[in-house]
Amino acid sequence: MSGTGEAVDQGVPRTSGRVWWWPRRRSAVLDTSLAVISAVECALEGIPFAREARVPVAFGVALGIVVGLTLLVRRRWPIAVVLVSVAITPAEMGFLLTIVGLYTLAASEVPRRITAVLAGMSVTATLIITMVSFHRDMERDGWEPPVWVAPVVSLLMAIGLTAPPVLLGLYVGARRRLVESLRERADGLERELSLLAERAEERAEWARNEERTRIAREMHDVVAHRVSLMVVHAAALQAVALKDPEKASRNAGLVGDMGRQALTELRTMLGVLRADDGAAPSGGAPGAVRHAGPAPLASVAAAASAAADEAAGGPRLTELEALVGQSRTAGMVVELSVEGDERSYPPRVEQTAYRVVQEALTNVHKHAPGARTRVRLARRSSEVAVLVENGPSERGAAGAGLPSGGNGLVGMKERVSLLGGGFVSGPTDTGGFRVSAVIPDRAAAVGGR
Repeated sequence: MSGTGEAVDQGVPRTSGRVWWWPRRRSAVLDTSLAVISAVECALEGIPFAREARVPVAFGVALGIVVGLTLLVRRRWPIAVVLVSVAITPAEMGFLLTIVGLYTLAASEVPRRITAVLAGMSVTATLIITMVSFHRDMERDGWEPPVWVAPVVSLLMAIGLTAPPVLLGLYVGARRRLVESLRERADGLERELSLLAERAEERAEWARNEERTRIAREMHDVVAHRVSLMVVHAAALQAVALKDPEKASRNAGLVGDMGRQALTELRTMLGVLRADDGAAPSGGAPGAVRHAGPAPLASVAAAASAAADEAAGGPRLTELEALVGQSRTAGMVVELSVEGDERSYPPRVEQTAYRVVQEALTNVHKHAPGARTRVRLARRSSEVAVLVENGPSERGAAGAGLPSGGNGLVGMKERVSLLGGGFVSGPTDTGGFRVSAVIPDRAAAVGGR
Protein backbone atom coordinates (compact mmCIF):
# COMPACT_ATOMS: atom_id res chain seq x y z
CA MET A 1 0.00 0.00 0.00
CA SER A 2 2.97 2.24 0.29
CA GLY A 3 2.78 5.28 -1.94
CA THR A 4 -0.89 4.86 -2.93
CA GLY A 5 -1.85 8.15 -1.41
CA GLU A 6 0.89 10.33 -2.87
CA ALA A 7 -1.18 10.97 -5.97
CA VAL A 8 -3.81 12.79 -3.92
CA ASP A 9 -1.83 15.98 -4.31
CA GLN A 10 -0.94 15.60 -7.98
CA GLY A 11 -0.69 18.90 -9.70
CA VAL A 12 0.68 20.59 -6.58
CA PRO A 13 4.16 22.02 -7.22
CA ARG A 14 6.91 20.17 -5.41
CA THR A 15 8.62 22.97 -3.52
CA SER A 16 11.37 23.22 -0.96
CA GLY A 17 8.61 23.32 1.74
CA ARG A 18 8.06 19.54 1.47
CA VAL A 19 7.70 17.82 4.88
CA TRP A 20 8.03 14.03 4.90
CA TRP A 21 5.28 12.74 2.59
CA TRP A 22 3.44 16.06 2.44
CA PRO A 23 4.17 18.13 -0.67
CA ARG A 24 3.59 21.40 1.18
CA ARG A 25 3.63 22.69 4.73
CA ARG A 26 -0.01 23.66 4.43
CA SER A 27 -0.94 20.04 3.73
CA ALA A 28 0.99 18.92 6.80
CA VAL A 29 -0.78 21.48 8.98
CA LEU A 30 -4.20 20.43 7.64
CA ASP A 31 -3.62 16.73 8.24
CA THR A 32 -2.20 17.38 11.71
CA SER A 33 -5.24 19.45 12.64
CA LEU A 34 -7.63 16.76 11.38
CA ALA A 35 -5.67 14.07 13.26
CA VAL A 36 -5.81 16.03 16.52
CA ILE A 37 -9.56 16.61 16.18
CA SER A 38 -10.12 12.95 15.33
CA ALA A 39 -7.96 11.85 18.26
CA VAL A 40 -9.98 13.99 20.68
CA GLU A 41 -13.24 12.64 19.25
CA CYS A 42 -12.10 9.03 19.44
CA ALA A 43 -10.73 9.53 22.97
CA LEU A 44 -14.10 10.84 24.17
CA GLU A 45 -15.91 7.98 22.39
CA GLY A 46 -13.47 5.53 23.93
CA ILE A 47 -14.78 6.23 27.45
CA PRO A 48 -18.25 4.66 26.96
CA PHE A 49 -16.69 1.89 24.89
CA ALA A 50 -14.33 1.03 27.76
CA ARG A 51 -17.21 0.97 30.25
CA GLU A 52 -19.36 -1.29 28.04
CA ALA A 53 -16.42 -3.56 27.31
CA ARG A 54 -15.50 -3.53 31.02
CA VAL A 55 -11.90 -2.47 30.37
CA PRO A 56 -9.99 0.39 31.98
CA VAL A 57 -11.11 3.80 30.81
CA ALA A 58 -7.49 4.78 30.19
CA PHE A 59 -7.26 1.94 27.67
CA GLY A 60 -10.30 3.21 25.79
CA VAL A 61 -8.92 6.76 25.76
CA ALA A 62 -5.48 5.60 24.61
CA LEU A 63 -7.05 3.45 21.89
CA GLY A 64 -9.11 6.42 20.70
CA ILE A 65 -6.03 8.67 20.53
CA VAL A 66 -4.02 6.11 18.55
CA VAL A 67 -6.92 5.48 16.16
CA GLY A 68 -7.60 9.19 15.63
CA LEU A 69 -3.95 9.96 14.88
CA THR A 70 -3.95 7.55 11.92
CA LEU A 71 -5.24 10.49 9.85
CA LEU A 72 -1.64 11.72 9.80
CA VAL A 73 -0.85 9.05 7.19
CA ARG A 74 -4.03 9.40 5.12
CA ARG A 75 -2.19 10.73 2.06
CA ARG A 76 0.51 8.06 2.11
CA TRP A 77 -1.59 5.02 3.12
CA PRO A 78 -5.29 5.79 2.51
CA ILE A 79 -6.19 2.08 2.41
CA ALA A 80 -4.76 1.56 5.88
CA VAL A 81 -6.79 4.47 7.27
CA VAL A 82 -10.06 3.06 5.86
CA LEU A 83 -9.28 -0.42 7.22
CA VAL A 84 -8.69 1.08 10.66
CA SER A 85 -12.02 2.93 10.48
CA VAL A 86 -13.80 -0.31 9.52
CA ALA A 87 -12.05 -2.22 12.31
CA ILE A 88 -13.17 0.21 15.04
CA THR A 89 -16.76 0.41 13.83
CA PRO A 90 -17.92 -2.04 16.59
CA ALA A 91 -16.48 0.39 19.16
CA GLU A 92 -18.72 3.13 17.73
CA MET A 93 -15.90 5.62 17.41
CA GLY A 94 -14.08 7.41 14.56
CA PHE A 95 -16.88 9.31 12.77
CA LEU A 96 -14.45 11.94 11.42
CA LEU A 97 -11.87 9.24 10.74
CA THR A 98 -14.33 7.35 8.54
CA ILE A 99 -15.48 10.42 6.62
CA VAL A 100 -11.97 11.74 5.89
CA GLY A 101 -10.55 8.28 5.20
CA LEU A 102 -13.19 7.42 2.59
CA TYR A 103 -12.81 10.82 0.93
CA THR A 104 -9.02 10.47 0.73
CA LEU A 105 -9.29 6.93 -0.65
CA ALA A 106 -11.74 7.95 -3.38
CA ALA A 107 -9.66 10.99 -4.38
CA SER A 108 -6.39 9.04 -4.56
CA GLU A 109 -4.96 6.99 -7.42
CA VAL A 110 -6.01 3.73 -5.78
CA PRO A 111 -7.77 1.48 -8.37
CA ARG A 112 -11.52 2.00 -8.40
CA ARG A 113 -12.27 -1.66 -7.66
CA ILE A 114 -10.30 -1.46 -4.42
CA THR A 115 -12.14 1.73 -3.49
CA ALA A 116 -15.48 0.02 -4.19
CA VAL A 117 -14.56 -2.99 -2.03
CA LEU A 118 -13.44 -0.87 0.92
CA ALA A 119 -16.47 1.41 0.63
CA GLY A 120 -18.69 -1.70 0.61
CA MET A 121 -16.94 -2.98 3.72
CA SER A 122 -17.54 0.34 5.45
CA VAL A 123 -21.24 0.35 4.49
CA THR A 124 -21.68 -3.25 5.67
CA ALA A 125 -19.92 -2.65 8.99
CA THR A 126 -21.89 0.52 9.64
CA LEU A 127 -25.17 -1.20 8.70
CA ILE A 128 -24.56 -4.13 11.04
CA ILE A 129 -23.46 -2.04 14.00
CA THR A 130 -26.33 0.42 13.51
CA MET A 131 -28.93 -2.39 13.44
CA VAL A 132 -27.47 -4.00 16.56
CA SER A 133 -27.46 -0.67 18.38
CA PHE A 134 -31.01 0.09 17.16
CA HIS A 135 -32.40 -3.24 18.48
CA ARG A 136 -30.57 -2.83 21.75
CA ASP A 137 -31.98 0.64 22.26
CA MET A 138 -35.51 -0.55 21.35
CA GLU A 139 -35.35 -3.39 23.88
CA ARG A 140 -34.07 -1.05 26.55
CA ASP A 141 -36.81 1.51 25.90
CA GLY A 142 -39.57 -1.09 25.36
CA TRP A 143 -40.41 0.25 21.90
CA GLU A 144 -41.61 -2.20 19.25
CA PRO A 145 -41.69 -0.49 15.82
CA PRO A 146 -42.56 -2.30 12.56
CA VAL A 147 -40.03 -4.85 11.31
CA TRP A 148 -38.86 -2.74 8.36
CA VAL A 149 -37.95 0.32 10.46
CA ALA A 150 -34.64 -0.97 11.81
CA PRO A 151 -33.23 -2.15 8.44
CA VAL A 152 -34.34 1.00 6.64
CA VAL A 153 -32.96 3.38 9.24
CA SER A 154 -29.70 1.42 9.47
CA LEU A 155 -29.30 1.35 5.70
CA LEU A 156 -29.94 5.08 5.37
CA MET A 157 -27.41 5.84 8.10
CA ALA A 158 -24.80 3.56 6.55
CA ILE A 159 -25.25 5.04 3.08
CA GLY A 160 -25.46 8.59 4.44
CA LEU A 161 -22.17 8.09 6.28
CA THR A 162 -20.34 6.46 3.34
CA ALA A 163 -21.72 7.75 0.03
CA PRO A 164 -21.14 11.55 0.38
CA PRO A 165 -17.39 11.37 1.15
CA VAL A 166 -16.83 8.71 -1.52
CA LEU A 167 -18.71 10.67 -4.21
CA LEU A 168 -16.98 13.91 -3.24
CA GLY A 169 -13.59 12.18 -3.32
CA LEU A 170 -14.29 10.71 -6.75
CA TYR A 171 -15.27 14.14 -8.07
CA VAL A 172 -12.21 15.87 -6.61
CA GLY A 173 -9.90 13.13 -7.88
CA ALA A 174 -11.37 13.27 -11.37
CA ARG A 175 -11.15 17.05 -11.41
CA ARG A 176 -7.55 16.93 -10.22
CA ARG A 177 -6.63 14.41 -12.91
CA LEU A 178 -8.38 16.54 -15.52
CA VAL A 179 -6.47 19.62 -14.41
CA GLU A 180 -3.21 17.68 -14.47
CA SER A 181 -4.00 16.37 -17.95
CA LEU A 182 -4.77 19.87 -19.18
CA ARG A 183 -1.58 21.16 -17.61
CA GLU A 184 0.44 18.44 -19.33
CA ARG A 185 -1.22 19.25 -22.64
CA ALA A 186 -0.51 22.94 -22.13
CA ASP A 187 3.13 22.14 -21.36
CA GLY A 188 3.29 19.95 -24.44
CA LEU A 189 1.80 22.68 -26.61
CA GLU A 190 4.23 25.19 -25.14
CA ARG A 191 7.17 22.93 -25.93
CA GLU A 192 5.81 22.36 -29.43
CA LEU A 193 5.35 26.09 -30.01
CA SER A 194 8.87 26.70 -28.73
CA LEU A 195 10.20 24.08 -31.14
CA LEU A 196 8.21 25.58 -34.01
CA ALA A 197 9.54 29.04 -33.13
CA GLU A 198 13.10 27.72 -33.15
CA ARG A 199 12.55 26.03 -36.51
CA ALA A 200 10.95 29.18 -37.89
CA GLU A 201 13.94 31.21 -36.74
CA GLU A 202 16.31 28.71 -38.36
CA ARG A 203 14.37 28.84 -41.61
CA ALA A 204 14.27 32.64 -41.46
CA GLU A 205 18.05 32.69 -40.99
CA TRP A 206 18.38 30.28 -43.92
CA ALA A 207 16.17 32.56 -46.03
CA ARG A 208 18.33 35.57 -45.12
CA ASN A 209 21.47 33.67 -46.13
CA GLU A 210 19.84 32.66 -49.41
CA GLU A 211 18.86 36.27 -50.03
CA ARG A 212 22.42 37.47 -49.42
CA THR A 213 23.71 34.83 -51.84
CA ARG A 214 21.16 35.84 -54.46
CA ILE A 215 22.02 39.53 -54.08
CA ALA A 216 25.72 38.75 -54.48
CA ARG A 217 24.97 36.76 -57.63
CA GLU A 218 22.79 39.53 -59.07
CA MET A 219 25.38 42.21 -58.36
CA HIS A 220 28.06 40.08 -59.96
CA ASP A 221 25.99 39.44 -63.10
CA VAL A 222 24.82 43.02 -63.49
CA VAL A 223 28.04 44.90 -62.82
CA ALA A 224 30.96 42.57 -63.52
CA HIS A 225 30.41 42.30 -67.27
CA ARG A 226 30.25 46.02 -67.96
CA VAL A 227 33.09 46.86 -65.57
CA SER A 228 35.24 44.21 -67.28
CA LEU A 229 34.52 45.78 -70.67
CA MET A 230 35.34 49.20 -69.23
CA VAL A 231 38.73 47.94 -68.08
CA VAL A 232 39.44 46.42 -71.50
CA HIS A 233 38.49 49.65 -73.28
CA ALA A 234 40.51 51.70 -70.80
CA ALA A 235 43.56 49.57 -71.57
CA ALA A 236 42.96 50.02 -75.29
CA LEU A 237 42.50 53.77 -74.74
CA GLN A 238 45.82 53.98 -72.97
CA ALA A 239 47.53 52.11 -75.83
CA VAL A 240 46.18 54.32 -78.66
CA ALA A 241 45.84 57.67 -76.84
CA LEU A 242 48.92 59.18 -78.54
CA LYS A 243 48.94 57.18 -81.79
CA ASP A 244 45.29 57.48 -82.81
CA PRO A 245 43.43 60.29 -80.99
CA GLU A 246 40.22 59.60 -82.96
CA LYS A 247 40.11 55.95 -81.88
CA ALA A 248 41.00 56.98 -78.36
CA SER A 249 38.04 59.34 -78.37
CA ARG A 250 35.72 56.57 -79.50
CA ASN A 251 37.04 54.26 -76.80
CA ALA A 252 36.56 56.98 -74.19
CA GLY A 253 32.97 57.40 -75.34
CA LEU A 254 32.41 53.65 -75.06
CA VAL A 255 33.87 53.63 -71.54
CA GLY A 256 31.53 56.44 -70.56
CA ASP A 257 28.49 54.71 -72.06
CA MET A 258 29.30 51.45 -70.31
CA GLY A 259 29.89 53.22 -67.02
CA ARG A 260 26.51 54.92 -67.27
CA GLN A 261 24.83 51.61 -68.11
CA ALA A 262 26.52 49.94 -65.15
CA LEU A 263 25.38 52.75 -62.83
CA THR A 264 21.82 52.53 -64.17
CA GLU A 265 21.66 48.78 -63.55
CA LEU A 266 23.26 49.21 -60.14
CA ARG A 267 20.70 51.87 -59.15
CA THR A 268 17.88 49.62 -60.36
CA MET A 269 19.21 46.73 -58.29
CA LEU A 270 19.52 48.88 -55.16
CA GLY A 271 16.01 50.19 -55.73
CA VAL A 272 14.68 46.64 -55.73
CA LEU A 273 16.51 45.90 -52.47
CA ARG A 274 14.98 48.97 -50.81
CA ALA A 275 11.45 48.16 -51.99
CA ASP A 276 8.96 47.11 -49.32
CA ASP A 277 6.56 44.15 -49.65
CA GLY A 278 4.33 44.74 -52.67
CA ALA A 279 5.95 48.11 -53.46
CA ALA A 280 8.04 48.80 -56.52
CA PRO A 281 11.05 51.09 -56.77
CA SER A 282 10.83 54.16 -58.91
CA GLY A 283 10.65 53.14 -62.55
CA GLY A 284 10.37 49.44 -61.68
CA ALA A 285 7.67 46.85 -61.71
CA PRO A 286 5.78 45.52 -58.70
CA GLY A 287 7.38 42.66 -56.81
CA ALA A 288 9.64 42.91 -53.82
CA VAL A 289 12.54 40.64 -52.95
CA ARG A 290 11.75 40.49 -49.27
CA HIS A 291 10.38 37.19 -48.04
CA ALA A 292 7.16 37.10 -46.06
CA GLY A 293 8.27 33.89 -44.40
CA PRO A 294 10.32 30.72 -44.82
CA ALA A 295 9.83 28.84 -48.08
CA PRO A 296 11.41 25.88 -49.87
CA LEU A 297 14.82 26.47 -51.39
CA ALA A 298 13.77 26.59 -55.05
CA SER A 299 10.78 28.84 -54.37
CA VAL A 300 12.70 31.36 -52.27
CA ALA A 301 15.68 31.76 -54.54
CA ALA A 302 13.69 31.59 -57.76
CA ALA A 303 11.10 34.12 -56.61
CA ALA A 304 13.78 36.51 -55.40
CA SER A 305 15.74 36.25 -58.64
CA ALA A 306 12.59 36.76 -60.71
CA ALA A 307 11.67 39.88 -58.75
CA ALA A 308 15.06 41.44 -59.37
CA ASP A 309 15.10 40.71 -63.09
CA GLU A 310 11.52 41.86 -63.60
CA ALA A 311 12.15 45.07 -61.67
CA ALA A 312 15.17 45.77 -63.86
CA GLY A 313 13.19 45.14 -67.04
CA GLY A 314 15.19 41.94 -67.52
CA PRO A 315 17.48 41.17 -70.48
CA ARG A 316 16.05 38.97 -73.26
CA LEU A 317 17.53 36.73 -75.92
CA THR A 318 16.84 39.37 -78.56
CA GLU A 319 19.55 41.47 -76.88
CA LEU A 320 22.29 38.88 -77.38
CA GLU A 321 23.40 40.59 -80.62
CA ALA A 322 23.98 43.84 -78.73
CA LEU A 323 25.82 41.97 -75.95
CA VAL A 324 28.12 40.29 -78.47
CA GLY A 325 28.62 43.63 -80.24
CA GLN A 326 29.99 45.17 -77.04
CA SER A 327 32.62 42.46 -76.83
CA ARG A 328 33.49 42.92 -80.49
CA THR A 329 33.92 46.64 -79.91
CA ALA A 330 36.34 45.79 -77.11
CA GLY A 331 38.49 43.90 -79.64
CA MET A 332 37.24 40.34 -79.11
CA VAL A 333 36.57 38.18 -82.16
CA VAL A 334 33.11 36.75 -81.46
CA GLU A 335 30.96 34.59 -83.74
CA LEU A 336 27.24 34.41 -82.96
CA SER A 337 24.99 31.73 -84.48
CA VAL A 338 21.30 31.18 -83.79
CA GLU A 339 19.49 27.92 -84.57
CA GLY A 340 15.76 27.29 -84.68
CA ASP A 341 12.77 29.46 -85.38
CA GLU A 342 12.37 32.61 -83.38
CA ARG A 343 10.08 32.01 -80.43
CA SER A 344 9.47 33.53 -77.02
CA TYR A 345 10.14 31.81 -73.72
CA PRO A 346 9.15 32.68 -70.16
CA PRO A 347 11.06 35.80 -69.03
CA ARG A 348 13.09 33.89 -66.46
CA VAL A 349 14.28 31.39 -69.04
CA GLU A 350 15.45 34.12 -71.43
CA GLN A 351 17.04 36.13 -68.60
CA THR A 352 18.98 33.11 -67.35
CA ALA A 353 20.24 32.20 -70.84
CA TYR A 354 21.32 35.83 -71.39
CA ARG A 355 23.18 35.91 -68.04
CA VAL A 356 25.03 32.71 -68.87
CA VAL A 357 26.31 34.17 -72.15
CA GLN A 358 27.13 37.46 -70.44
CA GLU A 359 29.18 35.82 -67.69
CA ALA A 360 30.94 33.54 -70.16
CA LEU A 361 32.03 36.52 -72.30
CA THR A 362 33.17 38.33 -69.15
CA ASN A 363 35.36 35.36 -68.24
CA VAL A 364 36.88 35.38 -71.74
CA HIS A 365 37.79 39.06 -71.28
CA LYS A 366 39.33 38.28 -67.90
CA HIS A 367 41.17 35.04 -68.54
CA ALA A 368 41.63 34.71 -72.32
CA PRO A 369 41.95 38.17 -73.86
CA GLY A 370 42.26 38.04 -77.63
CA ALA A 371 40.87 34.51 -77.88
CA ARG A 372 38.42 33.73 -80.65
CA THR A 373 34.99 33.01 -79.20
CA ARG A 374 31.92 31.27 -80.54
CA VAL A 375 28.42 31.84 -79.12
CA ARG A 376 25.64 29.47 -80.15
CA LEU A 377 21.96 29.83 -79.30
CA ALA A 378 19.52 26.98 -80.03
CA ARG A 379 15.79 27.71 -79.81
CA ARG A 380 13.84 24.49 -79.35
CA SER A 381 10.17 23.75 -78.66
CA SER A 382 10.70 22.61 -75.08
CA GLU A 383 14.01 24.20 -74.14
CA VAL A 384 16.63 26.76 -74.98
CA ALA A 385 20.34 25.90 -75.16
CA VAL A 386 23.38 28.19 -75.18
CA LEU A 387 27.04 27.40 -75.79
CA VAL A 388 30.00 29.75 -75.38
CA GLU A 389 33.37 28.34 -76.41
CA ASN A 390 36.66 30.15 -76.77
CA GLY A 391 40.00 29.04 -78.12
CA PRO A 392 43.35 29.58 -76.46
CA SER A 393 44.37 33.15 -75.72
CA GLU A 394 46.73 34.87 -78.12
CA ARG A 395 48.61 36.14 -75.05
CA GLY A 396 49.19 32.69 -73.62
CA ALA A 397 48.39 32.17 -70.00
CA ALA A 398 48.44 35.88 -69.17
CA GLY A 399 45.06 37.37 -68.31
CA ALA A 400 43.75 40.87 -68.64
CA GLY A 401 44.68 41.74 -65.06
CA LEU A 402 41.05 41.79 -63.95
CA PRO A 403 40.22 40.54 -60.43
CA SER A 404 38.20 37.36 -60.18
CA GLY A 405 36.15 36.27 -57.20
CA GLY A 406 35.56 32.75 -58.49
CA ASN A 407 31.79 33.15 -58.24
CA GLY A 408 30.87 33.48 -61.91
CA LEU A 409 30.60 29.78 -62.79
CA VAL A 410 28.95 29.04 -59.45
CA GLY A 411 26.36 31.74 -60.05
CA MET A 412 25.60 30.48 -63.57
CA LYS A 413 25.13 26.93 -62.32
CA GLU A 414 22.83 28.09 -59.52
CA ARG A 415 20.67 30.08 -61.93
CA VAL A 416 20.29 27.17 -64.34
CA SER A 417 19.72 24.57 -61.61
CA LEU A 418 16.93 26.63 -60.03
CA LEU A 419 15.03 26.32 -63.31
CA GLY A 420 15.59 22.57 -63.55
CA GLY A 421 18.19 22.83 -66.32
CA GLY A 422 21.64 21.43 -66.86
CA PHE A 423 24.95 23.31 -66.79
CA VAL A 424 28.40 22.12 -67.86
CA SER A 425 31.70 24.00 -67.98
CA GLY A 426 35.30 23.02 -68.44
CA PRO A 427 38.43 23.26 -70.61
CA THR A 428 38.49 22.05 -74.20
CA ASP A 429 41.03 19.80 -75.90
CA THR A 430 42.47 22.75 -77.81
CA GLY A 431 43.33 24.71 -74.66
CA GLY A 432 40.21 26.86 -74.56
CA PHE A 433 37.16 26.81 -72.36
CA ARG A 434 33.54 25.84 -72.90
CA VAL A 435 30.34 26.83 -71.07
CA SER A 436 26.99 25.27 -72.00
CA ALA A 437 23.52 25.34 -70.50
CA VAL A 438 20.17 23.76 -71.35
CA ILE A 439 17.12 25.39 -69.75
CA PRO A 440 13.67 23.76 -70.02
CA ASP A 441 10.67 25.81 -71.10
CA ARG A 442 8.62 24.50 -68.15
CA ALA A 443 10.82 26.52 -65.79
CA ALA A 444 8.05 29.09 -65.54
CA ALA A 445 6.06 26.67 -63.40
CA VAL A 446 9.04 26.08 -61.12
CA GLY A 447 9.31 29.76 -60.38
CA GLY A 448 5.63 29.99 -59.46
CA ARG A 449 4.80 32.38 -62.23
